[in-house]
Amino acid sequence: MKNIDKNTIPTHSFDWGLIKWFVSPDRIDGANVTFGEVVLLPSKGHDRHNHPDSEEILYVLSGEGVQTIGDGDPFPVKAGDVIYIPTAVFHSTYNTGWDAMRLLAFYNPGGAEKGLTGLPDFRELPAGQIQSFTRS
Repeated sequence: MKNIDKNTIPTHSFDWGLIKWFVSPDRIDGANVTFGEVVLLPSKGHDRHNHPDSEEILYVLSGEGVQTIGDGDPFPVKAGDVIYIPTAVFHSTYNTGWDAMRLLAFYNPGGAEKGLTGLPDFRELPAGQIQSFTRS
């Protein structure tokens, strides 16, 4: 596989944002990692959770937010920051800005993304379908 076209990949939708998994063991034969883009909506975030079998790296592409790792105090994150989360350590990420916060997420080994599909607000949008948002 030479190039991965993100327009051919389903979008995972949640109350707090969107994810496209570009690389995962389920999607690409021989892949041992998971890599994708996360969009956190303004004033939303991914609640405290962990990945029992995977470490995670987050790279903030745009926006600003607050990150927790383990029992440590929340700390600010912004575009250009890299966050390392060890295997099984609880963590959360929240967007504190007025615009969408975009991150790249990497799981090693891959597979931790499967846990997100069991969340009550999970929806999968077919490739090419655009998520709409309404103001409450």
